[in-house]
Amino acid sequence: MSWTEEQLADYQRRGTSNPPFLPPGNPAGGFARGKLKPRKMNKTEAAYARHLDALKLAGDVCWYEFEAIKLRLADDTQYIPDFFVLTRDFILEVHETKGFWRDDARVKIKVAAAMYPFRFFGITKDKNGWGREEFS
Repeated sequence: MSWTEEQLADYQRRGTSNPPFLPPGNPAGGFARGKLKPRKMNKTEAAYARHLDALKLAGDVCWYEFEAIKLRLADDTQYIPDFFVLTRDFILEVHETKGFWRDDARVKIKVAAAMYPFRFFGITKDKNGWGREEFS
């Protein structure tokens, strides 16, 4: 669609942020509003980050980073681990925190564990603290 000079001048004079046309709708009724904000930690991830901070103070963890890398599993399939952790033995581990496991998440971490030379752990919160399940 092209505007005439008069339509553009009228649009600019009104100072409105709504153009005189709308892009095609989608089933959800929404439109993309530009780049999404960087991913933030959910409550479980934030609690686990505090746990890793305590382990860091105790000397069991040298370093950790939230969503530090993206692992390519296949064409158009990627896996972004929650935490990359460097232990005091200088072993890189991947820690995936979950409130509960869905089948697709379990498949992704198993595929990643088979492809990459890191230790992969599923981390869940329980009454006694943090549970760890190793994937290989």
